[in-house]
Amino acid sequence: MFYVFALICAFLLIFFGYTSYRRSSDRLTKIKQDVQRLEICADVTAISNAHRSISIGELNSQASTILSSFSYISQDVDAALNQKSPYNQRLALSSVAEKLNNLIREFTRSSDKYSVRFRPIATNWSEIVTNHIRELAEAVELRQEIDSPYIIGVPLTEQQEIFTGRTDIGTRIEQLLLDRRRPPLLLYGQRRMGKTSLLNNLGRLLPSNIIPMFVDLQGPVSSASNSAGFLYNIAKSMAISAKRQSALIIPFLDRETLQYDPFTCFDEWLEKVEAALQENIALLALDEFEALDNAIRKGRFDEQDVLGMLRHLIQHRPRFKVMLAGSHTIEEFQRWASYLINVQVVHISYLKEPEARQLIEQPVQDFTLRYEPDAVDRVLQLTRCHPFLVQMFCGEIVALKNEQIPSIRRLATLADVEAAIPQALSNGSFVFADIQNNQVDAAGLAILQFLAAKGEGKIVSRETILQAFPDDFDAVGLLRQRELIEEVGDGYCFQVELMRRWFARGVR
Repeated sequence: MFYVFALICAFLLIFFGYTSYRRSSDRLTKIKQDVQRLEICADVTAISNAHRSISIGELNSQASTILSSFSYISQDVDAALNQKSPYNQRLALSSVAEKLNNLIREFTRSSDKYSVRFRPIATNWSEIVTNHIRELAEAVELRQEIDSPYIIGVPLTEQQEIFTGRTDIGTRIEQLLLDRRRPPLLLYGQRRMGKTSLLNNLGRLLPSNIIPMFVDLQGPVSSASNSAGFLYNIAKSMAISAKRQSALIIPFLDRETLQYDPFTCFDEWLEKVEAALQENIALLALDEFEALDNAIRKGRFDEQDVLGMLRHLIQHRPRFKVMLAGSHTIEEFQRWASYLINVQVVHISYLKEPEARQLIEQPVQDFTLRYEPDAVDRVLQLTRCHPFLVQMFCGEIVALKNEQIPSIRRLATLADVEAAIPQALSNGSFVFADIQNNQVDAAGLAILQFLAAKGEGKIVSRETILQAFPDDFDAVGLLRQRELIEEVGDGYCFQVELMRRWFARGVR
């Protein structure tokens, strides 16, 4: 019997040793293949695609950690090449070039085998990216074009110079974070007011001891198939955001650890994050909280597990502050109101006029387009300093000017502003259509079209609206809450002229 037992033990040792050897061998083979793919990148397009074939694994080795850095750089190059204007491509690629230079410096300081192996790759990538930046600049100068810095349809990241203003909101958030009662915050505002752009740029606005950890609740977080996937995606987003906005490295949380008891494991992981924070404060910013509410409503996640976890974090982890962001109030989602007590609202609305003027006249350094004073005033009138609409409209003006002869190209007149309106209404239709389809009901739409038909700046009396819509006048309250119309004296009018013009197009 002992002999049989010994044979079994010997067999198991050999088997598991062989299995371990095979796994190690397979991992080394995969790393070699990944390195070879990085080496053969000959242009920015190849670099932008490299991350799709890199297998990072669980970051349990130095090689995997380095491969992760190259993967993130590849993703950044991919995002840069998807920018519409050469200016924004150059801006994003300049940030990539700086990251590559930092990576080269790290490799230079070290003499280990991986640093020696990867340094030539980083150097080659740096040369490719730098050359492409120079080619973009030369092409723009050759064509005498106005380089458009405006970014339409996607939030501004922390690398983008065009982010303007919002210092008052940053100050308000900072004050609330210092409240000893630790109230949860709600960043509330109309869609396209720049909530996500603000969250991406909190690192610019808040003191360095406050570490923003941005989590987009749309996409992978809310579409996860179970609680383990949900918490894994939250932890991953927190780690990426902390590293990008403050260079803080927090512990990795792998998906397998969460499988048995996800919420307990996540809570234990938060203790490790608190230790990594030291004397700093983490601001957990949860964007588009409505997406998570929708997932809870569909039964994908348990309400008590998810919202109870948030309440527990707020009450028992003083190093963490929680801020939700969305285009609805907490009161509109009763389940949230019952878990999150004493929510403090931070309202994000239109830019201040000086901020909007800067966005029009000097969005970035060395902007080559100049405006006549009445042209700037007209842009402000049409947009009411709405951050998205200012960017979108000014982008159309730049496009219009680039079609003109060089002698008049770099001065925007009132006539140019008026000429840009039709294209702005067309290209901004996805924003206006979202308002019509997702933010107002049939009664609200009818009232908006009724007001729009009256003309620019027209104030329609309460009595007139009540006579036209005796059964639907309550819809006015929601339109005001959505910041589409405003009360002036005893009447109402559109807040934004461009929006009025779009709704007027639907009136026959």
